[in-house]
Amino acid sequence: MSANRNPGVTRADILVVGGGLAGAAVAYYLARGGADVLLIERGEVNAGASGANSGSIHAQIPLEPFVEQGEGWTCGFAPTIPLMIASIRLWAGLEAELGADLEVALPGGLMVAEDEFQLRILERKAAVERAQGLPVEILSATDLRRIAPYLAPDLVGAAFCELEGKANPQAVAPAFARAAARHGARLMCGVELLGLRGEASGFLAATSSGLIAARRIVNCAGAEAASVAAMVGIELPLRGFPIQVNVTEPVAPLVRHLVYSAGRRLTLKQARSGALLIGGGYPARLDPETGRPVIDPDSVRANLHAAVRTVPALRHAQLLRSWPAIVNGTDVWRPILGEVPRVPGFWLSLFPWLGFSAGPIAAKSVAEALLGREPEVAISDFALGT
Repeated sequence: MSANRNPGVTRADILVVGGGLAGAAVAYYLARGGADVLLIERGEVNAGASGANSGSIHAQIPLEPFVEQGEGWTCGFAPTIPLMIASIRLWAGLEAELGADLEVALPGGLMVAEDEFQLRILERKAAVERAQGLPVEILSATDLRRIAPYLAPDLVGAAFCELEGKANPQAVAPAFARAAARHGARLMCGVELLGLRGEASGFLAATSSGLIAARRIVNCAGAEAASVAAMVGIELPLRGFPIQVNVTEPVAPLVRHLVYSAGRRLTLKQARSGALLIGGGYPARLDPETGRPVIDPDSVRANLHAAVRTVPALRHAQLLRSWPAIVNGTDVWRPILGEVPRVPGFWLSLFPWLGFSAGPIAAKSVAEALLGREPEVAISDFALGT
């Protein structure tokens, strides 16, 4: 059936698939630039990983792949650091731009070391980061106790990046979506993409609410992005990983920075409410009957142990709840951005593992390219297959 001969088909210049941070932000930047945009989301805006992560705003190279995958991985990932820096600059002004309280705070991030071996690793990593323009300082134990007295007293030092911080993941994507709507974007929730095919004039999408004809598509579907791409014959090296996050009761101000551990899987921060958010990518389980992620008690215990080892006062805080989510990831951790060369008109805005931190700049850069403008940060090196 041809979309051009069917007046019942919904039409848009650009169809955005996915209502997480990436999709809502792409829709906002496109609509602000005057484009005709329609966003579809099979559930509700921010119902996936964008709203279920712990809200860290990262810039430092992740330690686990740096250590385990070595120099080749590091050389491949290092060019993403300027993107992270640009995204944090964007985060700093995002509340004013969107007219929303996102609880953005950028007090800096500390990756702490328990022994001299770990500190040497942090020094090597910091050299790579500084070469890409990221301000990272190696702190001694004395320096660490001075700026973060809440940390365990036997830690030997840390890598400190002044740019890092946090935001409220439950607020960000909805704020982008509201701003997109104010600029004329159409948002359709509860609409599942069932099929997609290329046509002479663009693409025809079959959805649970009928057909949508669009000249261009932006795939922002997160952990489901590979399935969307496969509909037009594109193979994405991306899959979903079930992870989980923990949150405590509100406590008095304690943890000022974004805290990581060099020896344990841990991210830790304190929300404005006083709640402590404890994460680090610990695996959740997949329910064999539903395929949905469920909490793994072993991961809860290991995550809390790492947190208390790093910030001993946490042992007095009561755990309120834990929740799982499925995040998108790849082995190389590099973003996949821009138009797919062999499928003209099909665009990607994906940042595996670090989509909350880098989502704003990735979305803005992809939108600028779609609008025919030169992106603030070049994305050509992050196209599929490069």
